[in-house]
Amino acid sequence: MIILLLNVQERIFLNFNFEFKIMKRILLFPTFLLAVISNSYLHSQTPNHVFDKSDSVIIREVYNMALSEGEAYENLRYLCKEIGARITGSTEAQMAVEWGQKIMSEYGFEVSLQEITVPHWERGTKEAFWIRDNNGTVYKLNGLALGGSVGTNGILRGELIVFDSLEELKNASEEDVKGKIVFVNQHMNEKHIQTFKAYGGCYPVRGNGASEGAKKGALAVIIRSLGLAIDPHPHTGSMRYEDGVNQIPAAAISTLDAEFIADFIASNPTEKLEFILEMDCKKLEDKTSYNVIGEISGNTKKDEIITIGGHLDSWDTGEGAHDDGAGVIHCLEAMRILKKMNYKPKHTLRVVFFMNEENGNMGGKTYAKWVKEKGEKHVAAIESDRGGFAPRGFTCDGNDTQLTWLKAQAPLFDTYDLHVFDKGYGGVDIGPLKNEFSEIALFGFVPDSQRYFDMHHSPNDVFENVNKRELELGAGAIASFLYLLDQQFE
Repeated sequence: MIILLLNVQERIFLNFNFEFKIMKRILLFPTFLLAVISNSYLHSQTPNHVFDKSDSVIIREVYNMALSEGEAYENLRYLCKEIGARITGSTEAQMAVEWGQKIMSEYGFEVSLQEITVPHWERGTKEAFWIRDNNGTVYKLNGLALGGSVGTNGILRGELIVFDSLEELKNASEEDVKGKIVFVNQHMNEKHIQTFKAYGGCYPVRGNGASEGAKKGALAVIIRSLGLAIDPHPHTGSMRYEDGVNQIPAAAISTLDAEFIADFIASNPTEKLEFILEMDCKKLEDKTSYNVIGEISGNTKKDEIITIGGHLDSWDTGEGAHDDGAGVIHCLEAMRILKKMNYKPKHTLRVVFFMNEENGNMGGKTYAKWVKEKGEKHVAAIESDRGGFAPRGFTCDGNDTQLTWLKAQAPLFDTYDLHVFDKGYGGVDIGPLKNEFSEIALFGFVPDSQRYFDMHHSPNDVFENVNKRELELGAGAIASFLYLLDQQFE
């Protein structure tokens, strides 16, 4: 009766409002369904939140602590400046292990060392590179031996032959290559928006170039550094020798020098260049080293482990600030923040400083086998090994349900400028866990990648090139994500 008394305008408004509410519910249903699917498998309906607060409030407090009371930047400074570059098998690597053990103990974690056997390669003291033109003029180049390369046994000289790609070298005749020094001037593809895709496309040049050259009788193989910037900083990195193939020296020169050689040849197409190099790098006997492990014991799910970590070792050039000092500091700081907040986790949370990711991954491989043999149950792992730049999100190497869970977390991070919540790679160190625990979810922390390969494996990877606020934001993101994993994973 009341409705009948309404005027026409009021009836129109009432009908519109009713229809709007119905439509709103329909539009919101997919989001609701996504949350239900995620919760039905992974999320407790009555989560044991610390301080009885909502997830969004806890995340805000985590970020506040990371940005206003953070210790990440000072810890990274100490690792880079007081210890320095930490190539596997070096004294600096051992000092970093001892530092990691000490600081984890100071933060109140349960700390242990896991013994591992690691390869030992040393760069040596001699590293020199030149080209000489027909007039006898020499031009000094900026170069680095690739990790694992043999030395030159004195000065090595040879006519330079240039290829624009590894495929060109593979397709070349033995007659053209034999007795010469090969230069592979393959560029990282700048058209890729995600720079790690560009890096992946060029990695075989560094990894396989020496063996491909040796198959055709080359004296040595030189590559263009794997970086997008044109600068004087050469980039090292691991290479490998193929079984049964002669082992020849391998090195990288800076992108600036690569451009110089290309321009010189373009301007003097009939000119023959001589390449001259000396390196006394060598492989030594394997050594004993350690993964550094810190734990916060869980309560209701104490026997289930969530691992977070990065690699403590670095290359011997620069200071390993972004690769991967930032990663181990991210994870250390994430655990410190949760501990400082008096958070009582459900699962046992474990931070691992892995040793030997750069040239063997013995830390990751040994850890995965060790925890399996102990009979532990591992439900998830997070790795930070893409630099200390502004955070963008997380990727998941897992099943469809785990990926659905990851995507459902996106709204919580919207105000923190994180938008990548997709299927993707977890990381080198945590990757072997997949071989031992087939159902484990591996998550990779994704920061902005545009500047990473300006520093990667080069003398440019120093503490001064890490932004304090970006590092702290990364620690806040990982601490928040770790909290959500602990609360919601069954």
